Amino acid sequence: MKMNSIGSQMPRFAGKSLWTWSVAALVFAAMMSLAFAAEPPSGPRQSAGARQDVDVVRRLSSEGQLLYERDRVQLDAYQYCGQAVGLAERGDFRASIQAASKALHLGIVQDDADILAVAKRDLAIAYSYAGDTATASRFAREAIEHARHEPQLVRGPAFKIIGDAQAREGRHTEAVVSYRSAVVESSERFRPLARISLANALLAAGDVAAARREYDALGAVSSRALGPVFHRGVGNLLIAEGKAEAAIASFETAVKASAGSDAAWQRIWALEGVSRAHLLRDERAAARDALREATELSDSLRSRFRSDEFKAGLFSDVQSIFERAIQLALDDGDAAAAWRLSEQSRSRALLDQVRGRVATGLQREGAIASGVAPLAEVQAALAADEAIVQYHGVGTRMIAWVIRGSGIRHHVLPLAVTEVTRQIGAMRTAAADYKGDPSVPARALYAALVAPLDLRGVERLLIVPHDRGHYLPFQALMGPSGYLIEQYAIAFAPSASVAVQIAARNRASGGSFVGFGNPVLDALHADLPDLPDAEAEVKKVSTLFPGSSVYLREAATKPRFIEAAGTARVLHVAAHAKVDELDPLRSRILLSRGGDGPGDLEAREIYDLDLRGVSLVTLSACETGLGQVTRGDEILGFTRSFLSAGAAGLVVSLWEVADDSTALLMTHFYGELARGLPAIDAMRRAQLALLRDRRYARPFFWAAFNLVGDWRMRTATKG
Repeated sequence: MKMNSIGSQMPRFAGKSLWTWSVAALVFAAMMSLAFAAEPPSGPRQSAGARQDVDVVRRLSSEGQLLYERDRVQLDAYQYCGQAVGLAERGDFRASIQAASKALHLGIVQDDADILAVAKRDLAIAYSYAGDTATASRFAREAIEHARHEPQLVRGPAFKIIGDAQAREGRHTEAVVSYRSAVVESSERFRPLARISLANALLAAGDVAAARREYDALGAVSSRALGPVFHRGVGNLLIAEGKAEAAIASFETAVKASAGSDAAWQRIWALEGVSRAHLLRDERAAARDALREATELSDSLRSRFRSDEFKAGLFSDVQSIFERAIQLALDDGDAAAAWRLSEQSRSRALLDQVRGRVATGLQREGAIASGVAPLAEVQAALAADEAIVQYHGVGTRMIAWVIRGSGIRHHVLPLAVTEVTRQIGAMRTAAADYKGDPSVPARALYAALVAPLDLRGVERLLIVPHDRGHYLPFQALMGPSGYLIEQYAIAFAPSASVAVQIAARNRASGGSFVGFGNPVLDALHADLPDLPDAEAEVKKVSTLFPGSSVYLREAATKPRFIEAAGTARVLHVAAHAKVDELDPLRSRILLSRGGDGPGDLEAREIYDLDLRGVSLVTLSACETGLGQVTRGDEILGFTRSFLSAGAAGLVVSLWEVADDSTALLMTHFYGELARGLPAIDAMRRAQLALLRDRRYARPFFWAAFNLVGDWRMRTATKG
């Protein structure tokens, strides 16, 4: 029986409870803006849904209606907003937006402007946390238009969200205007935070005198929440004024003013500020020491920080500290120290963003662990014909380290990070279109990212990408001798340290095969076609293995996957998949229903599986290699999920793939494995086979799949 409580609206109670959350969230945003003030803009990241659907409000309200009607216990709008608060603080953005969408639906049905204002404000904050600044700004502007009852609880925070988005995008002059509106529209309690944000934006815009006037007008801010933020902002102002000693004192005051779990966070950014103050005095050694202490402190900080979405945002911003440290090390000619910092920024966070959102999977002995392997250990793991090429975008520079058994070299590449990002976007757009021609960006990226490297004597490349490089099909880069895959066998790893862990296992597959093919989808996915070639693919591949279990159509259920996945040496899934760019842990493989539950297997659920005995997972589905890229870290989605659950290697896709060509590529791949080739060579031969087939010569058909992890895996198959 449903319990309908639509009539029990509690605007006063809701205003109080949601206010508390918004202050916490926006204080965090102010802390973030201090970090971004001195960094080049990374630009907004929009969700796939935001790109594809112009009328976001209509889409979300329709979704909210469906979700509301399914609720066994129906709440009122403000209670759904309360749910959205709790979910957002856990970092579960998609579920948070779904809860706020129910409130949005109720606001529309009841024609209640105050409900719409609060729901859209909370949607704005959730999208802002998730990095979709365009959608966040849109909802914030609409919330401003709706606000009637106690408008300061909506309008002030909403203007600040808009300003935060503008500041993150480097539009500091526009951010100043938005923050001024936030100051005017805010309550007395919220106004100091808005003024701090205004002062920081003025400083970032280069108006040091105006920033000084704002901070002087504020006076001393000593509250537990805002005191540390205030003193760090003053420290940045003092550096801009050339007052290094006073800046250091202000940063130290920020540390003393902080308490609880935020103390380490404040200490990190105080040390970052201290480093810049030392550079002001040309004290490079002291500047490097301060940054080294900050990077080391970040490890202990993250395990104690309050919630996962704070950790996710924190890690993204702490990358600017790592990048500054890498720059200083390279400028001092210390390539090995710079590489170690790059590794530290990646591998230490392999699991961290999902702590608290999954159960036992992260604690299993034998799963991928965080930590940086010694350089000598990495070198010792490489054969004479193997090399690791590791990329890192640092400010306006792209850096590549080439690691071989004989040593390490670094290269400053002739293409700025922003231009690399633009070229990657152009290449992906062309490559993901079966009629597209990606040759122009493919040649430009080869010239920039590969040509400067001395790879003589190398036959196998293990690539560690950075940032948007995780979305780049390196195998389709074009040089004078053709595609890169024609020159080298290629595999990928989240970090060199993770690659070494995997290589140390040296797992040989015993041949047990578990395959899932062409599941029967429920009504929610009625727009997706059957995959008959995928079904045939699983059947054909299974004949190569002595112990095979195949689940097709109605038998390819989520419960059966959870039960059988860990028993496989080779796990193969030929099905549809949907990537959630907003919340990658909500990305899902679409399986058949089993029992009362849905058939969707979400990435976050994979962490709870024990896959330590699995040598290879092949996700023969669309876009399974995509997810959310965090600055300096590997991709968050299926790749991280399966590696963290213990799988040694994966085959994943970068774009929507064709059913027939994918079946052919997989047949070639497993056929080469059956001949005894290691996985990296088997994938190369499979991709070359399609490249040399006139029907499938375009990169769209063969370049979509990446081998990640155990590049040396061999499998024992039938004769």
